[in-house]
Amino acid sequence: MSTLSDSGFEEDFSASPSNCLNCPWSEDLNNRLTADHHEVICDESCFIIQRNNEEEFLALNCLARQPQITAEARCKLVSWLIAVYKHFKLSFESCCLAVNIMDRFLVTTSVAADCFQLVGVTSLLIATKHVEVCCPRIRQLLSLCCNAFSKEQLCNLECLILLRLNFRLAAPTLAFFLDYFISQELSWHRGAGKDHFTDLREVKKDDSWTSTEEDQLSIVERYKCFACKVCELSLADYAFNKYQPSVIVQSAIMLAKDWFRKPAYFKHTSSAKMVNTADPKLPDSISHTLIQQCTEELKLLVSLNLESIQDLIAL
Repeated sequence: MSTLSDSGFEEDFSASPSNCLNCPWSEDLNNRLTADHHEVICDESCFIIQRNNEEEFLALNCLARQPQITAEARCKLVSWLIAVYKHFKLSFESCCLAVNIMDRFLVTTSVAADCFQLVGVTSLLIATKHVEVCCPRIRQLLSLCCNAFSKEQLCNLECLILLRLNFRLAAPTLAFFLDYFISQELSWHRGAGKDHFTDLREVKKDDSWTSTEEDQLSIVERYKCFACKVCELSLADYAFNKYQPSVIVQSAIMLAKDWFRKPAYFKHTSSAKMVNTADPKLPDSISHTLIQQCTEELKLLVSLNLESIQDLIAL
């Protein structure tokens, strides 16, 4: 008879995360999983389903019934969770889903300040079980909390969170929409022709310069890296809790385009000018006014966190 391992799964399947990540076939497996993941997210029907589910999974005013949890405390915890997901080399999807699970739980249940970190780390464990091939061990997660909590406390809270959320974990996330819109960017630019990719011409300051497909992939990857960092910042800021993930992602991508197109543009141009021009790659169903408002707030957020994105600015 098998017993439950430290990860919460049966011992028959209890390969160590570190061994799994370092095994000979892990790179090929990760490549295949990534390829399959991109094929799924590029499916238009999947995008439509996730767009329709955004309102249902949005945790509006999640701190309204929390007498002991403040926006500042949430910011610190989410920032810590971002560092944890990077420490374990987890996907951005796991991080985004963990924050969504935590916020939706806060809507349903009052949490004591001294248990807030446990809620965050338990939400991350649930998210990794839903997303990752190998999730972190419970003892690894608890060690990052200085062993302030027991395994039993975490497991009991895990059950409570799942019950309060009715086991509904497939929430639309920033990571999903970021992958989808970036794939749309690539498809659109490939269809428009290599000479249509004018962003690099402005960066290179050479109107006669012609981009190659490799250059296009490079600049779109820069868009994604920059937009991903902006999305990370928005995860920790409670002010963005009111926006749907698709709105934040579209605003972050627009911000990334204008940043790399003209760095000085950030200092002298309002975001209203950024979003006045219709973008053929983005759906028309989103209100331009809402995107304009979100972009303006993201612009301020980035300006307050310039040090954290310095490595993404230089071309």
